[in-house]
Amino acid sequence: MTQADSSHPASLTRRELLGSALGAGALMASASHAFAATPPGFDQWRESFRARALARGISEGTYIRCLARIEPDMSVFQKMRKQPEFNEQLWQYINRRVSDWRLAAGKTALQKYGALFARIEKDFGVERGTLLALWGVETAYGDPLVQQNHMRPVFPSLAALAWNEPRRKTYWETELINALRIVDKHWSTPEEMRGSWAGAMGHTQWMPEVWLNVGFDYDGDGRVSPFGRPDDALGSSARYLVNRGKYRRGEHWGYEVKGAAGSGGRKSYAQWAAAGVNRADGQPFPRPNDSAQLWTPVQGGPSFLLGQNFYAVKSYNPSMNYALAIVHLGDRIQGAGPFVQPFPGSERALTLAEIQEVQTRLTKAGFDTGGTDGRVGNDTMKAVRDFQTKAGLLPADGYAGLKVLARLRQGS
Repeated sequence: MTQADSSHPASLTRRELLGSALGAGALMASASHAFAATPPGFDQWRESFRARALARGISEGTYIRCLARIEPDMSVFQKMRKQPEFNEQLWQYINRRVSDWRLAAGKTALQKYGALFARIEKDFGVERGTLLALWGVETAYGDPLVQQNHMRPVFPSLAALAWNEPRRKTYWETELINALRIVDKHWSTPEEMRGSWAGAMGHTQWMPEVWLNVGFDYDGDGRVSPFGRPDDALGSSARYLVNRGKYRRGEHWGYEVKGAAGSGGRKSYAQWAAAGVNRADGQPFPRPNDSAQLWTPVQGGPSFLLGQNFYAVKSYNPSMNYALAIVHLGDRIQGAGPFVQPFPGSERALTLAEIQEVQTRLTKAGFDTGGTDGRVGNDTMKAVRDFQTKAGLLPADGYAGLKVLARLRQGS
């Protein structure tokens, strides 16, 4: 929630699905490190870090419980070096996140947690669609199966990074101390604290710093936690958007527009309309005095007027493409249609059944998709790219689209 750029290790965690607490599995995973040889230099670092942690107020008992017997998870360095790279066009990026599965699951989640989203809207003014979409993109609405596949104990990971990640040792050591402080405050346990390789956890991918400084006890159970019930995670994320992103109550994020040629700057919606820039769906701007800025991400594709709340979402993960996918997913879950103006060269997103068919056919052909549930993650994208390469489909970009489905149906 605090990292900006995909070149920074911690920001990569946004693209990994995380886990809620499943208890004993974490303890078993931590214990398995005890049988490995401790890397040279780690014990010396651990002892020096102990002094620094205690000097910053961490209790001896918490230090011993969390760090005294663990081994560093050295696989994090391979994760950092070998993040899958796929050259997605913007329309592919959006199609993958505004997927048939996410739309259906989002509507189910909204039905299940409608009272919670209504309460958050009342307390913070954050639209339910925006918050729901954040949850859906970050952790597939907290789905435990997705989370279980991607979780690992955070203390061995953070210890490895704090000890031996050369570029940002101070950052990782601070996050490790933040994680220890969470245990010190009795908000969680080392067994519960499972997440991505970089230490992001729970429904909305909290790094320990965010957990400590932004999280709050929204469900009133006496502790702050991104695990279990989503109340704390979603309530805290809404407060984050307001406090750090300057989210404005009552404003929509913006709108797809037409008639945008030659216009620029920040103006009120009324001024944009007077200049011939209007909503693509033909509806009037509901708050004409709010201000917005024009953005055309791809020449020949849709244009948008972006209000402050778009940039509030961007504060969560500073990527224009990410923010656009979030706000569009939020609108779609609540019944809006696709963009009126398509992106150049784009195609419709595959349906859930079609994605499952792609995964099933790829699996039968010997390409490992990691499952056939209709959700497209890095495993499916890698399988698609390998198939494209073998079949001579260019570009081999890992996108599970209509061309890939057609070739799979041909049996080649």
